[in-house]
Amino acid sequence: MPSAPFSPDSLPLRDIHLPPAISWWPPAPGWWLLLLGLFLLIVALYTIHQRRQRKQLKKRALFELDELQRQYSEFENPKQLLKGLSRLLRKSAILHFPQNNCAGLVGEGWLCFLDQQLEDQPFSQGPGRLLAEGPYLSQIEQVDTEALLVLCRRWLQQLPPAPKPQGRRR
Repeated sequence: MPSAPFSPDSLPLRDIHLPPAISWWPPAPGWWLLLLGLFLLIVALYTIHQRRQRKQLKKRALFELDELQRQYSEFENPKQLLKGLSRLLRKSAILHFPQNNCAGLVGEGWLCFLDQQLEDQPFSQGPGRLLAEGPYLSQIEQVDTEALLVLCRRWLQQLPPAPKPQGRRR
């Protein structure tokens, strides 16, 4: 065996060639998947939030109805109850049926609109009739408040989910 040491200069070696530096663009496929996952997560959270808000409209309306009922049992003012019920039903109708232009309905037209959501016609031919003229009467003699509150609760419970917002109007 030869024992002569090799010198690096005598070996036929070339310099080491390093690969080019890794560029930041385009990102690796994992980053694209992460970005897609984040986008889908944001869309899903936004959709869930919108659905919850639309469902809460009905819950808020029923809570307001309970509050009106509590105020009536405390003060026994039928005129105030009729005003509150009329305002609550109109607000709920505008939120749940924006395409029907129900904000401008009054009198028989308003009662017929309310009847469309129920099988029978309890607003135009039943206890709900007071909602059209009751708030404007100076003296209210006889009001079946229990039937009226039950009717309003039934109408609010049968509301469909509120539609998606159509964007902001200017």
